[in-house]
Amino acid sequence: MLDKYLTQEFWNNTTKDYLIAIGFIVIGILIVRVFKKTLLTKIKKLTKRTDTHFDDYLVEAIEKFVIPALYISIVFFGIKTLTISDNFRNIISNTHTVVLAYFIIRLISQVLILLLKTWVKEQENGEEKVKQIGGIILIINMLIWGIGFLFLFDNLGYDVTAIVTGMGIGGIAVALAAQNILGDLFNYFVIFFDRPIEIGDFIVIDDKNGVVEKIGIKTTRIKTLSGEQLVVANSDLTSSRIHNYKKMQRRRILFAVGVSYETSTEDLKRIPQILKEIVSQQKPVTFDRAHFKEFGDSSLNFEVVYYVEDAAYNVYMDIQQQVNFEIFDKFQSMGISIAFPTRTLYLRNENKQKLKIETLSNTTTENNNSELDN
Repeated sequence: MLDKYLTQEFWNNTTKDYLIAIGFIVIGILIVRVFKKTLLTKIKKLTKRTDTHFDDYLVEAIEKFVIPALYISIVFFGIKTLTISDNFRNIISNTHTVVLAYFIIRLISQVLILLLKTWVKEQENGEEKVKQIGGIILIINMLIWGIGFLFLFDNLGYDVTAIVTGMGIGGIAVALAAQNILGDLFNYFVIFFDRPIEIGDFIVIDDKNGVVEKIGIKTTRIKTLSGEQLVVANSDLTSSRIHNYKKMQRRRILFAVGVSYETSTEDLKRIPQILKEIVSQQKPVTFDRAHFKEFGDSSLNFEVVYYVEDAAYNVYMDIQQQVNFEIFDKFQSMGISIAFPTRTLYLRNENKQKLKIETLSNTTTENNNSELDN
């Protein structure tokens, strides 16, 4: 009875053939599952002990793409053990090729992106730099998928030479029509590799300033201090003079204070030392110099230079405010007047001279009138 049942045919295959195909598929899937639970699990434990995260991501990529590809390949090979028509076999083969190509392309793309991210993270401020490689990841994916599709079409029997030739001619036309876009794209690579700015940097471009939020393939987005988003083309950005304040380690501060001309010579000689003491008391500050600089239009001007050992703008403003308070209090206690713009106007009293001229004019007029009457 068993032999009779096993020799029964359905769609040109016996029951035995179907059982063999199913057994092949089941055993293959079980082997892959055992490999996944034993060997791959042990590899995961080993990679967690290493300092780099690349091996962890690589194992994750294998589990995500290689294992499903093995499952699907086992199913397709199991089906191919059956006696099927040539057309159906071609459909199965082509479908298997397409699915396998999809997983291979995804795996290659994932590995290359992981290598790029690992390399970027190892650099200074790597976590911040990873945020600005979205454009490069997009370009890598486009290239890998394009090359992958060419190989896929070639394996499927299509003539890829004509496709490549058409893409070359079309690429020239697109390049001529989109010169500005390609210029921004190349400048994106300049920004990424030369790193004049990075995400999170506070920059000043011409009369605009703000924090870099995103560096895209064509544009860079900056959040200004007033709150709006400023969008700048990458070409405009690289051709501008950029002041990057995040790179600043310390601030050099120069400020002036003027006192009135009524200040005595003794007080003028004491003021540089007073300014030095006031500035030196602040933290974190390195005093540089304080000098009587010049005779101004309405004040005697002193110039002070010091360094704030902190790049934060608010820290600088707090220190300068405290310095101003103490200078004002000290000068008031000493009776020194802080100068303000003044003008002294000197007038000459010419009233008497004008009066004589008017009297003389009146006399002349009267004489002329008398002569006319005669």
